[in-house]
Amino acid sequence: MDDIVVGGYIVKGDRYYTKDHEWAYIRNGKAQIGITDYAQKMLGDIVFVDLPEKDSEIDAGETLANIESVKNVAPVYSPITGTVAEINSDLEDDPGLVNEDPYDAGWIAVVDMKDPTEVEDLMTAEDYAEILREIIKEEQGEDSTEEIPVEGIEESLESLSEEDLGYEEER
Repeated sequence: MDDIVVGGYIVKGDRYYTKDHEWAYIRNGKAQIGITDYAQKMLGDIVFVDLPEKDSEIDAGETLANIESVKNVAPVYSPITGTVAEINSDLEDDPGLVNEDPYDAGWIAVVDMKDPTEVEDLMTAEDYAEILREIIKEEQGEDSTEEIPVEGIEESLESLSEEDLGYEEER
């Protein structure tokens, strides 16, 4: 499936998503996990990633890692239940990889899935893109979509000369 761009945020078409802006790339009974483009942009400059312990057990919905940015500290919830098989140790020296490339170089961990059917509880790229559309609409505020009544427009237009409107008199 193709990638989707919503309001300048990339949604990779080959991943599953959570409402908390995590993604899971499922392959051979394993889930590579990270945060979305939207999440990394909302966090701002990431300065530290507290990675999980390799071989630790994790339940879906539990905190897998914590990401510290210049703005705050945010938990990353595991979308999948299983055992942490790999961690992205590159993030220890370069946590900014999450900002630079959240879907590839900035992944956080790989989890051996305990129950592959849990994927059914996650959102597809299309579903997540729709959630982002709603978030963006809310962030822009209701005022941006309201009609603004313009009273007296006819009188204002009549008071303008042809010169004001960019017309030149023919000679």
